Order: sequence, then C-alpha cells, then structure tokens
Amino acid sequence: MHALHALSPVPAAGLAEGAVALTPLDMLSVVHAAGADTIPFLQGQLTQDVKSLGAHQARLAGYCTAKGRLLASGVVWMDNARTEPQAADGGCYLMVSSDLAAAFQKRLSMFVLRAKVKLAAAPLKVIGVTARQGGIAALNAAFGDLPRGAWDRVDLPSGTWIAAPAATESADGVHARWWWVGTEDTVAAAIGMLGATALRADASAWQADDIAAGLPWIIAATQDVFVPQTVNLELVGGVSFTKGCYPGQEVVARSHYLGKLKRRMFRATAQAADVQAKAMQTAALPGTDIFHSADPAQPCGRVVNAALSAQPGDTAPSQVAVLFESTFVSMDSGTVHLGAADGPVLTVLPLPYPLADKGA
Repeated sequence: MHALHALSPVPAAGLAEGAVALTPLDMLSVVHAAGADTIPFLQGQLTQDVKSLGAHQARLAGYCTAKGRLLASGVVWMDNARTEPQAADGGCYLMVSSDLAAAFQKRLSMFVLRAKVKLAAAPLKVIGVTARQGGIAALNAAFGDLPRGAWDRVDLPSGTWIAAPAATESADGVHARWWWVGTEDTVAAAIGMLGATALRADASAWQADDIAAGLPWIIAATQDVFVPQTVNLELVGGVSFTKGCYPGQEVVARSHYLGKLKRRMFRATAQAADVQAKAMQTAALPGTDIFHSADPAQPCGRVVNAALSAQPGDTAPSQVAVLFESTFVSMDSGTVHLGAADGPVLTVLPLPYPLADKGA
C-alpha cells in the first residue's frame, strides 16, 4: 500500500508517546461468506460458536479436519448486514493466513452443497495498529472512539477496527493494538488524516507481539499438524465446547473432557545470531522440529509461529520470538533446542494466560 510505504519508519528507540505505528499485514487475507444460511453453515464448520457472536465482537476460530487437526485459524466477525441473529441476508468475515486463504475458501465451498452461502476473497487490506496513550488519543480524534477491550470491534467510515490482545505494556501501562480492516482506498485516505503521527512498522514486530500474546496462527506449513488444544486455541477463546458438531468435534471434545493434556503450546526466544549461524530463516521456522536435551534422537515438538524481535536499545532485531508445541515433560528440566539436538537454545518465557494442568 503506497500510503504506508511513504511513512517514516518507527525509530530503533521505539514508539514515542504520541505516535501511531501502522504495519501492513500482507500475511493476512479476508474471506467473506454471505447468504441466508451463512451463520448455520459456519456454525457447523468452525470451532467457534458463530451464532453467539455479537454485532460488536470478533473471535478466534479454528477449522479442522475430521481427525481434529487444524487446517486454519483466524478471526471471525459479522459483517454490517448481519446485526441481528434473525437477519436473512447477513454474512461473516474470516481473517486467515494469506498463504492458505485460497485453499481455505475452496475447501469450505466444497461443503456448501445446497446451503445459501457464497464464499469469496474480500477486497480488503489488513493493517496492524499499535499506540500508546497519546497515540490512542490521536486515533480517536481522527476516526472516532476505537474499541479497547480485547476482541471488541467497531465499524467506522475508516474501516473495521478489532482490538487485538496485547501482552506488552509501555511505561504508562498502555500498549493498545488493533487489526484495521478496510479497502485500500479507504485506508489510504484515512492514513492521511493522521499526518506526522503515523509511522511505518515492520510486520515482524506485529508478529512478535502476537507471539507475546500467545495467539497461534496456522499457516500453510503447519496445516493438518496440531489439534486446537495443543496450540492453546481454547485458552484464547477460539473453541466452544457447547456449540454442537463441526469437523473434528469429537476428537477436540474428547481431548477436553477425557484425561489431561500432555502437550501444549509454549512461548520462548532464541538469540537471532544463533539462529542465523545455523543458516535458519525465521520465515521458514513454523513446522520446524524442537528437540530436548534428554532425548536428542527424536523431536519433542514443533514450531507454531516465529518472528524476529527487537529489544529496547537494539539497532537490529537480536532475538527470534517463538511459539512452539511440546510436552509438559520437556519443560520440567533440561533444555529445548530449535531444529536439531545441537540447535539454538530456546529460553522459555511465560504466556499471558495460565496453561491447563499438566498431563499425567
């Protein structure tokens, strides 16, 4: 988007109090589902309780195989036409990873059959917006009051704004994030209203914030690998256990109600220099095996998401932020390594939400 590329970058020292960081999130695409049967159709396909979505809410959701393995994860919300459950011509938007969006749309379309639903790629851009208190005031002044509670959303002339969870806080306790979704022309015109307040941020910074918030994104490299609970999808509100059937529901429900989980998603960092020394590319890390020092012959888990991460004072990113799936046992002692038994050491960090009890 030309309007974004013309902006000055966020300085290495970080985002100033009154500034707003805008990040082009080209790795995300939006699929639109429309028609009289949209809500019941998606209710029977996604892990989220679509029928319960309010007019000013968005939620995470997963899309599984019959064996309960995730083919996609993303954010779902109602479009403007469907503000009441009884609306006959409403629909939904689904924001998913761009590298699987076409396949996701095609697979969903295979199951429409006689239902009155049409799925299509939406001509919308996704921008990540980050601000501290002064920047929040500037955004509200330019566009109107933005949502502040995680997963709340509003539709404004500038586009749809969805408040994203944030694990990071600035010195004044405020570090707000939004997904801003709109047409290219609408977003470009709105950016001009922010003037010098707006700065351009790299996508890796936004992805690192997603990782800090413990938000799993399934991409093409990790399709058909994880069940929802092993990437903590239900812990971030992405799974309903009361909504009824959907593909893989029996497997997902069995994992929830019978026994304790032995695998979960964890958060960690590795030194960027160590990763680069092994000729690893950060973008290629999802799906990469994780190894434990006590059992170097076989992997104990896999990377879910990864992104370069800059620390305060860095002139360049010094760490790689990672979400990885593994066993609870592997977290008890020893060390975990990226890519090989002698690969970069992962320093495990806390997630912003509690994990379920350890498995037996």
